Formats: sequence, structure tokens, C-alpha cells
Amino acid sequence: MINVVYHDRARDDVLRLVDFLIEHDVDAALAIFSIIDDGISLLKNHPEIGRFSEVDCLRELIISRGRTGYIALYEFDELRDLIIVLRVKHQREAEFNQLFKGNLSEQPKFIKP
Repeated sequence: MINVVYHDRARDDVLRLVDFLIEHDVDAALAIFSIIDDGISLLKNHPEIGRFSEVDCLRELIISRGRTGYIALYEFDELRDLIIVLRVKHQREAEFNQLFKGNLSEQPKFIKP
């Protein structure tokens, strides 16, 4: 079975999205965790479902929500049967590509090599 873990940045992204929504719609803010988690849980059985990213060896999972949705950037490590969710964002966020730039190869604190 494939394990899925969230990089620290991805967890921060989800919290940022919830904080934004809570100002406008509390019910939507509460639902965002399950919406994102349900989408990402698909990766356990279909790790290559995401489209290829502009960054080598990474994939983007589209998580639909109405007319828009969220995008999760992830890495699939076939040797360890591990999905690492690196970033999560809303599709309409400005500077989409800039959010995913940077040193994505750093190991999350909660994964032992």
C-alpha cells in the first residue's frame, strides 16, 4: 500500500487556504480539509493520476470543487511506495507557477530517510 505524507509547506498551504476561507465562508473553510484529503487519498490507489508538472519528476493533482478547485503538487517515490504532497493551492491564486518554485527536494521533517 502506498503511504501519503504532507510536506510541512503543504500543511501550511492548507492552513493558509482555510484561514482565507474562514473570513468569507465558515462552512466552506470547515469542508476544505475533507475536500483536499479526499482528493489526495485517490493517490493511494492511483499514484500516477496527476498530470506532469513543469518541474521534473513532480505531478499536479487537480482537486475539483465546483467551477474551480485546488492543485496539489506531489512526488511519487516508487521505491518506497510513498507520495509526498509538496504544495497545495487554489487554482485561482495569483502567480501559480511561482508558488511551486523553490527547493522542493528538501526532506520533510517527519520522513526518515
